[in-house]
Amino acid sequence: MGSIDNRLAALAGSHVFLTGGAGLIGRQVRAQLLEAGASVSVLDNLSAADRDTYALCGVNLDSPDLAVGSVHDTRLVAEHIARADYVVHAAAHSTVAGCLADPDTAFASNIAGTETVLRAAARSPRLKRLVFLSSAQVYGHGSASRTHEQVFTEDAPAQPLNLYASAKLWGEAQTRFLLNHAGVDYTVLRPFSVYGPGQIPKPKAFNWAIAQLSMYAAIGDPLPLNHGGRQVRDFLHVTDAATGILHALTAPAASRQTLNLGAGRTTSIRQVAEMIQGHFPHAKITDGASSAQDPLGGRADITAMAEALGWEPKMTVADGIADFVTWLHDTPAAIPGWLREEGGAQRLAAWRAVDDTARAARS
Repeated sequence: MGSIDNRLAALAGSHVFLTGGAGLIGRQVRAQLLEAGASVSVLDNLSAADRDTYALCGVNLDSPDLAVGSVHDTRLVAEHIARADYVVHAAAHSTVAGCLADPDTAFASNIAGTETVLRAAARSPRLKRLVFLSSAQVYGHGSASRTHEQVFTEDAPAQPLNLYASAKLWGEAQTRFLLNHAGVDYTVLRPFSVYGPGQIPKPKAFNWAIAQLSMYAAIGDPLPLNHGGRQVRDFLHVTDAATGILHALTAPAASRQTLNLGAGRTTSIRQVAEMIQGHFPHAKITDGASSAQDPLGGRADITAMAEALGWEPKMTVADGIADFVTWLHDTPAAIPGWLREEGGAQRLAAWRAVDDTARAARS
């Protein structure tokens, strides 16, 4: 058995508390933890979808290891962390549009909830490590986003551009402050563009390119590309994201580190559209809105991640898209009704409206 397998095997018999465990990443983390022989308790408020959607994504809402509740419920969080050897804090009120539309809920979840989890972790004599899931959005657009592809290193300046990213940056700082003071181990991870089966777009959330473009193709709509699809992203399949998180729980060199979690390679949105078109030959690629909220983008520098975790992602984007399309063919009901009803002109108008709202929030 290799060293990577040994690290995952080290989780066997441990108990892991996972917040946000009904979400895209959380579901895969839970599955891999169980496969590694760990026991898992999940806390999720189940606000991201309805019961039918969770069922489509394989979430058993009657599972005895699922507690339905809030991460800022002090008593509930403390009870779970008191029994945990490890904590993965993935819960968040996610998407930029979601935080703009409901800043009170975003604050309660992303700030107050994170504080509750961290304070309980700081009091635990049993806890071996907490992994805090931040976001690559803390980097913002980078230094030359409109003309050059970025390579984001962990020491790059943080330039959050929205409420979601600002809360994640605060969570990073608070993790270091509280857990260093308490002598509790931690790792901060910054995931890049995570995608995969079970990712279902939300209204006015336009940053899940693979899921959205695949669903447009599946219903016969054109694939609209901002800026001609020149933007690039570092796409990370959810199975790789989860495996990286598991390694971060136990890798000695990840202790008290802040690490990118990405594939370390870029794929343009046009390349994504063309790969999707290969699965839906009748899909047409068309020009979309030109949005200031859609930067040229870049990739993670994964040098520190690979050294600390002793691991690198395996899934190619082409294989990951094929995986998503297969799931979509098998689960057509996953395409949300609002997306089916939305016309191309309405879609582009909504994109521009979100862009205008984001500009106003920054001014």
